[in-house]
Amino acid sequence: MISSPANAPSPAAPNADDASGTAAAQPGRSPKAALLITTLLLGVLSFQLNASMVTPALPQIGAHFSADAGAVAQVQSMFFLAGAISGPIMGRWSDFIGRRRALLLVLGVMAVGTILCLLAPSMPVLIVGRFLQGVSSAIFALAYIVLRENLDARAFGTSVGIIAAVNGGVAGFDGYAGGLMTEAFGFQSIFLVVLALAAIAAVCIVRIVPGGSAVSDSAAMDSAMPDGGTAVSGGTAASGRMDWWGAGFLSVFLVCLSYFVSTGSSAGWTSVPALALLAGTIASFAAFCAAEKRRSSPLIAVHHLRSRQVWTVIATTVLTLAGIFAIMNFTVVLLSQDGKNGFGLSASLSALLFLTPAALIGVFAAPLAGWLTGRVGWIRTLRIGTALSLVCAVAAALFVDNQWLVLAAVAALGIFYNGFFLTSINGLSVLLSPKDAPGSLPGINGASFGTGASLGVVLVAPFAGLGTQGGYAVALWISVGITAAALLLSLLVPAPETD
Repeated sequence: MISSPANAPSPAAPNADDASGTAAAQPGRSPKAALLITTLLLGVLSFQLNASMVTPALPQIGAHFSADAGAVAQVQSMFFLAGAISGPIMGRWSDFIGRRRALLLVLGVMAVGTILCLLAPSMPVLIVGRFLQGVSSAIFALAYIVLRENLDARAFGTSVGIIAAVNGGVAGFDGYAGGLMTEAFGFQSIFLVVLALAAIAAVCIVRIVPGGSAVSDSAAMDSAMPDGGTAVSGGTAASGRMDWWGAGFLSVFLVCLSYFVSTGSSAGWTSVPALALLAGTIASFAAFCAAEKRRSSPLIAVHHLRSRQVWTVIATTVLTLAGIFAIMNFTVVLLSQDGKNGFGLSASLSALLFLTPAALIGVFAAPLAGWLTGRVGWIRTLRIGTALSLVCAVAAALFVDNQWLVLAAVAALGIFYNGFFLTSINGLSVLLSPKDAPGSLPGINGASFGTGASLGVVLVAPFAGLGTQGGYAVALWISVGITAAALLLSLLVPAPETD
């Protein structure tokens, strides 16, 4: 049986969203853990396969539409940009409309985008479809919140690990399967698979995920908001209005920040376009903060952004991603394929040796890390994962000229980064989210993943791009420094009440 969190209210009468009459939606009952986790896993996979299976199909997509490299790059960049925007918005909106409705809305938008991609007569239409598909990134944040509201503390830890296990792909085989499908049936076949999976996930969500209901009186007293509304607790829906002004300003901020990082790295940080984007980034963030101060139910209150339980989680995520992602998915990839000053491997062998092991190990390490959080606590698991990820980064930098030691270091990151760090930071984003806005921090933290990854690549690219052993070493040591800063910040993350 699934026991509710200690601070969850007693379920109230079902609302219209519970009209299906299924056991999952009946008051006083929770879906069995295995069914709930499996259902959410299907939703998460619909996003992950969209991200990973399309990658090997990019050359065929470019050839099909006679598009240049810049247009092909947007097929992925717009997908991830939409994901960064949708996470904070859908996480918070779900506080008002309920988790199940939010999950179904996200899958519906993704389905529309997938159909556009299937039938796209031109590259611009395909890119619009990919943007709509990217909204499904919000499923991760929503899944973590649903799990927290329906499982007891120990089951929550393990379930977060299971969901986090597919955050980097399905053990590395999804990209390979995407390549095979593209060669045999064309890139459109990938979108058919994704559409079918999304439909199955939607049906399961309707039947399994609780729809949410009005909060109980006790929850209302505990989670009262300034305007007299109530916040979500235990899967219930809040009264009040969604802060669309804040959502709009935050979206502009994320877009400007993303393009500032990419433009600065290519055109120069002092170029006119980069400076214009920097100005837009600063202005939109200032407008966001000003708007939040005026709202009775903000996207996330400014005083929460200043609190240790919020900014430390976001900063730790950004810095760890900047340090470790750049090692695993950029510097080592270039090093392994460099025939002159690297290991001289082919692209496929490089992926097999340096990408697949970490992804495969992470599939098993993440649930283990989730189980461990119930024994040693979330904070200790986070610090263990970050510290040992730093050790792996140092090992890769020290032995940059040794293929097998670099391979071992990257593979070990499958345990400590893909497993321990990703599981604990995602769980903490739920456990430390403000009580009056439980969907805010998981969504914003999800957006921080893309920001950190982009920042890390930008910082090491000038050195790794030199194609010299010294350049690779400097790039790795830069990543070591960033990860060390992340470890120091992780020491400031406060322990949740469950620890």
